[in-house]
Amino acid sequence: MTIQAALGRRIQELRRGLGLSQEKFALSIEMDRSYYASVEAGKRNISICNIKKIADGLGVSLSELFQNLY
Repeated sequence: MTIQAALGRRIQELRRGLGLSQEKFALSIEMDRSYYASVEAGKRNISICNIKKIADGLGVSLSELFQNLY
C-alpha cells in the first residue's frame, strides 16, 4: 500500500468517525469535493498545506493524523 492510500484511508476513518459526508467535510475545510475524494482514494500526492487543512478540520494534530499508518 502506498503512503497516499494509507493516509487516505486514515483520513476517511477519522471523517466517518465525525459522522460527516465527504461533501460536508470538504465544504467545511473549503476544499473541492472531487479533490478531497481523490485524497481519500489515495490518488493524490497532496501538499503539507492541504494535509494541515484536513487535520485541522478533523480536529487532530499532524502527528495524530499520521499515527499508525503502517
